[in-house]
Amino acid sequence: MSSAAAHPPSFGRAVALHSLGWLVAANLVGVWLGISLLWPAAGDVLAPFTFGRWTPLHMNWQLYGWCALPVVGALFAWCLDRAHPHARRHAVIALAAWSLALALGGAAWLSGSVSGKLFLDWHAWTRPLLPAAMVLLWSVLVFHTWRRWPGLARGGRIARTSLLALLFAVPAVLHFASGRGVYHPINPDSGGATGAAVLGSTLGIVAIFMLLPALLGLRALKSTTSIKWTLAAAWLAFGVIDHGNTSHHSAAQIVALATLVIWIPLLPLYWFRHEWPPFARPWLRAASVWWTLLVLTGWTSFLPGVSEALKFTHALVGHAHLAMAALLTCVNAAILVTLTGQRTGRFVFWSWQAGCAVYIGSMLVLGYGEVGHIAELFRSEPWTQALLATRLGAGVAMTAGSLRWLAQTLRR
Repeated sequence: MSSAAAHPPSFGRAVALHSLGWLVAANLVGVWLGISLLWPAAGDVLAPFTFGRWTPLHMNWQLYGWCALPVVGALFAWCLDRAHPHARRHAVIALAAWSLALALGGAAWLSGSVSGKLFLDWHAWTRPLLPAAMVLLWSVLVFHTWRRWPGLARGGRIARTSLLALLFAVPAVLHFASGRGVYHPINPDSGGATGAAVLGSTLGIVAIFMLLPALLGLRALKSTTSIKWTLAAAWLAFGVIDHGNTSHHSAAQIVALATLVIWIPLLPLYWFRHEWPPFARPWLRAASVWWTLLVLTGWTSFLPGVSEALKFTHALVGHAHLAMAALLTCVNAAILVTLTGQRTGRFVFWSWQAGCAVYIGSMLVLGYGEVGHIAELFRSEPWTQALLATRLGAGVAMTAGSLRWLAQTLRR
């Protein structure tokens, strides 16, 4: 067993509690949104807190809460000086500041104060909140890196300096991008993401996923040099393709995006060449399945004809949940298992996996059904209602799993 698994850090439970707390909160809001979609009159019960006001809470708490905080925990594992008597306290303070920003942001979004841009709803007095929490987190990471500096090898110093330099820009970028005057929430001149844009963002995700074993201090079981060189070559290919306003009808864009298929086996191979704790491995195997589906369906939905048909349908909702609720949740679960040394249990694992599968499947069917039959969705035809009810049931299953997970962590 790796040293990281045998000796979980003292701050691991705090990271898990904050992460899972926001997962549960966002899921509960999601269940309410599912109820409101199925029975719109139900929304009158909580008026004026309408569907449009609850939506930013669900989306932003998932992204900035559940999707982000386990990675923050991985950064703690990499940078914090565990010999420092107040290391855990410093981590808890940074986590509390982050969660306070999300709570205050939620209150503002529920009152109707938003920027109007998806995932960038920080507006007015809430705009500096999360960047301020990020600055505090960055300061903690820098302080502890400085404390550990004499004991770090040259490669460790370079790696930490480079990553901390990149993270330094994030608060300012987030604050800038949240402004209403930066770009339009909906760009009428855009036909959607280009193949180059999707390729670049996906390679960025691959790079982050490949960093995780190092951040968590997992021992390598086999050499990963060839996979790292493959990633470098992929970034080189990304650099030479056209990044302009290129149509998805362009063969070069289609072929460039198809190169992601090579990462279907390579990314899981990279993961399993490291010594993860035993209870993290089921989550990583599930992540490998979701990753395969994400890459294949992502490329298929980019193809001419398919993209036009599925744009703005529930099929894209399903694809987004394939990326975040399925893939990213499994990876985050592996991080939390490593940080806490605690298993999640079969109920948590299978309620989440089954719920995700049903949720994504129902949205794909509904999305394809919308093509040429969009009016039937707004008339609440029986087939659309049945699929929305199926989605709601799947969301309840995932919420039940997350509640059980949080309760287990609290008890331990």
